[in-house]
Amino acid sequence: MAGLIQLGKQRREPKPEWLKVRMPGGGRYEQVRRTLRELNLSTVCEEASCPNMGECWGSGTATVMLMGDVCTRGCRFCDVSSGVPAALDPLEPRHLAEAVGRLGLDYLVVTSVNRDELADGGAAHFAQAIVELRRAAPRTLVEVLTPDFQGRRDALQMIIDAGPTVAAHNLETVQRLTPRVRDRRASYQQTLDVLQFYKEGGMRTKSSIMLGLGESRDEVRRAMRDLRAVDCDILTLGQYLRPSEKHLAVEEWVPPEVFAELEQEGLALGFKFVAAGPLVRSSYKAGEFFVKNQVA
Repeated sequence: MAGLIQLGKQRREPKPEWLKVRMPGGGRYEQVRRTLRELNLSTVCEEASCPNMGECWGSGTATVMLMGDVCTRGCRFCDVSSGVPAALDPLEPRHLAEAVGRLGLDYLVVTSVNRDELADGGAAHFAQAIVELRRAAPRTLVEVLTPDFQGRRDALQMIIDAGPTVAAHNLETVQRLTPRVRDRRASYQQTLDVLQFYKEGGMRTKSSIMLGLGESRDEVRRAMRDLRAVDCDILTLGQYLRPSEKHLAVEEWVPPEVFAELEQEGLALGFKFVAAGPLVRSSYKAGEFFVKNQVA
């Protein structure tokens, strides 16, 4: 990608200054952490080692992960554990609604691991959580970042029928790199199909792309155009950060100015909102972005 810092043999050098964040802490952060622990809820903030956890939790925002913390897939960028998950907790949707009430959240992002061993991929459980949230906290705006449910339309329809505010599903990377970056069960086209189905069902839609995995600028532009072709409303772009030595290596550190350029290109393509920056993640300040830009 033009304008990127090529690491080469210097790949193990310290991260650039723009990627350094403060250690999490503070009263509000501790309150959110304690409440989530008490209610036995997992967060993608922790499982994916998100660099923004301190900032988001400190402002009273968290992304809750349903259906446990073990995923049936093994994407090579993700820090969530892979393996055989435990049985679903039937009380989890109610606990989630209780947590929202106790935390006083106005905007909540709900995501989950993949549960390919279940007939519906866990869609009914996910949808029930949305329903419980609507019942317990009718003023809370609910964004869902869902699995692809193996592309099953009946499963995707359950999510639509539950009525979230925003339906998100992440493209993650460009088409050429998808087989290397994502689990073999997650294809580039299937992600686009899921977003299209959500949009045709009346949903506001959102997706996210990681940079720094070896993609070219033209490939990113192509991915952005492909998302607009299925009328995706919101796009986030962020730097891939390697969770451990077992995961894919970072090929490039993408400087802030490149993200700024891509943000403007995305807006020119017709996205209603684009959040782009080295530390941006798919759910980073989601509520702030939504309310500030009044995405219709």
